Amino acid sequence: MRKSEPNLLQIARAPFLSSIVSPIAAGTLLAIIVTKEFDPINFLLLLIIGIGLHAATNIYNDIYDTLQGTDMINTNRNEFSGGSGFLVYFPHLKSRMYRIARLSLVIAFLGTLILNFRIADHLRITLWCLYGFAAFFSKFYTAEPVKLAYRGLGEVSVWFAFGPMAILFAAISQNVACHPVVISAMPITGISTLSILLIGQMIDYEADKEAGKWGIAVRKGLRAALICYIIVQSILMINVILLAVYFIPNGLYLLVGLIPYMLFFNKSCKLLSQYTNIESLKKAAQINVQIHLLFALLFNLGLLLVVMF
Repeated sequence: MRKSEPNLLQIARAPFLSSIVSPIAAGTLLAIIVTKEFDPINFLLLLIIGIGLHAATNIYNDIYDTLQGTDMINTNRNEFSGGSGFLVYFPHLKSRMYRIARLSLVIAFLGTLILNFRIADHLRITLWCLYGFAAFFSKFYTAEPVKLAYRGLGEVSVWFAFGPMAILFAAISQNVACHPVVISAMPITGISTLSILLIGQMIDYEADKEAGKWGIAVRKGLRAALICYIIVQSILMINVILLAVYFIPNGLYLLVGLIPYMLFFNKSCKLLSQYTNIESLKKAAQINVQIHLLFALLFNLGLLLVVMF
């Protein structure tokens, strides 16, 4: 049991906010590659919007996983696979968490409203559609009556929100829409974030099964979740190679993003193959988060080098 109440950063699960910062940076850099222009104010606005939406998502997910019983029966919670379970230990925080989540959505809304007047007219409808979808996902990923994660739609939702949606949101903030360069990179960051969810489902298998949270691990089994993890990570690597070779001039800099996979991917897969051993799964989750963070850093560094040279 935790000895002290969580602070604001802990409630928002600040370390996992990198999952939204990465596609924001990538989408912005891709737009710069297309236009050779950069609007720093719009970039800062988008950071505020993205962090607000993601913080709300994290907090709502914690609230509703507890209210619907998943966190109450989860004995394998860990810091590398999402979910804090704060309300299990500090139930009096519920009203505060609701306020923080709602405030985060309001801040994101205000940021979107300002951004609306700073981008081209023809992009504004798409901007608001993206905000609307993101706000919807933030609450109804786990909240009733939709409960996407409990109906087998969690994987698609996470990939879509942190991949195509986030990349396009960033590109639009720089006045770029569905350019082929932007489209070709859309799956990458979503897959990287999805990998965290897949391992989390393997760790939380028993609790998710009892609570009726129908992720792929519960629907198809732990072995299927492992195979899915390997497939989607392989797709990510292939996507990066194709982007570097075919879609972006001087794109070979992007291959630096594959270094974490060369160093750690095989080890994470070996640990995950021992899916009956919960400690091996937790070690794999830690390694996978390292892959996720290093990839985010190096992939965006590669995009920055393309912009510079």
